[in-house]
Amino acid sequence: MTDDARVSLDGPRTGATPTGRAPLRPRRRLRSFFAVLLIMLAAVLAPVSTAAVWARDVVGDRDHYVATMRPLAADPAVRAAVTDRVADAVMEYVSVKALLGTVDPDDRSALDPAIGALDGPVAAGLRNLVHSAVGSFVSGPAFATIWTQLNREAHVAAEKALTSDRGTAVTVDLAPVAEAAKRQLLDDGLSVASKIPTVHARLTLVDSEAVGRARTGFRLLRTVGPWLPVATVLSAAGGVLLAVRRRRALITLALLIAGGALLLGLGLVVFRSQYLDRLTSGIPHPAAAAVFNALTAFLRIAVRMIAVTGAVVALTAWLGGTGRVATRVRSGWRGGIGALREAMGLRTGRAGLRVLRARSWLNGTVVAIALAAYLVWDRPTLTVVAGIALLTLIALAAVELLADDGVPDAGTGATSERAHPDRRAAR
Repeated sequence: MTDDARVSLDGPRTGATPTGRAPLRPRRRLRSFFAVLLIMLAAVLAPVSTAAVWARDVVGDRDHYVATMRPLAADPAVRAAVTDRVADAVMEYVSVKALLGTVDPDDRSALDPAIGALDGPVAAGLRNLVHSAVGSFVSGPAFATIWTQLNREAHVAAEKALTSDRGTAVTVDLAPVAEAAKRQLLDDGLSVASKIPTVHARLTLVDSEAVGRARTGFRLLRTVGPWLPVATVLSAAGGVLLAVRRRRALITLALLIAGGALLLGLGLVVFRSQYLDRLTSGIPHPAAAAVFNALTAFLRIAVRMIAVTGAVVALTAWLGGTGRVATRVRSGWRGGIGALREAMGLRTGRAGLRVLRARSWLNGTVVAIALAAYLVWDRPTLTVVAGIALLTLIALAAVELLADDGVPDAGTGATSERAHPDRRAAR
């Protein structure tokens, strides 16, 4: 009996599986185990690293915090909250009784009966006057400067609240706004405003309950924050390099990181809803929403960028693989561009052959530039993303259009890989 017959009767030889593939050696199994472990670790650390960078660079850094809060000086909800809060505080010292106190005692006896009947309308008129004075200042350019300084002082209080055991709220003292309103009232002829003392009206940015919940997480993220991004990158690189099938590992890693970013975004939505639902009655809901959106803007942008980058990396790695669908997609793309080249009668000569040989590197460079443009763009909108994607497709099409060895296919006039060995080598 021949060796081949013996193999067919006794089954596959030792070291082979029924499918004809050799099983993974122990060393490869160990590599695969650690590759999976590192990829999973990188996927878990990616969203945590994003939150750590936010805690360190946005919440923990005073200049970044002030820059983040500065645009709120022009937010209608914040302006309305500041105006109402200061007007309420000033009205405690500007009343009908206080107004009568400025009248000569001889004239007051005659005015008391008339003012008593008009107490409600007069009080409403005073409030409108005060509210108008405060609103006029808040709508002006000087308020932005005061708002910036107030938030710089508020950051000091926020740091103390987040790093100590006291769950105090993060507030801004609106006394400068009240002083400006007082001057405006005096200019408008309301002399009783001169008797208004320094009014410390406070606007709450983050309530004490939210500060208490965030304290532990903030401390942890601030402690390990500088190391998490480095650990994430090292874990991701180690997982891909250790993997037996690196392309598949890269695709898995990119999709997991994109999924983790989306989960972080979902967590932000849920936390925002819970935070706003638990606000006390003294905190204006629209203003609190504006403050929350400003503080978490970095995280929302990071979520979009990481998710898009992960999806693009996964798609690029998949299209570069040897799978049946990926191969068909590449063939369809190159065949369509090739037909366009022939219709145009374009011949690129030696330059086309050089482009053909460097096509993979050129395509990778185009994708890398597109990702870099997306990542450095300040708050990219859907229109920006669509524009970058369109320009990327045009650039990739241009590379494919120029990648030609100039050898026509017999009978069709189209260039063919079979007609020239350099084309196969270039691929």
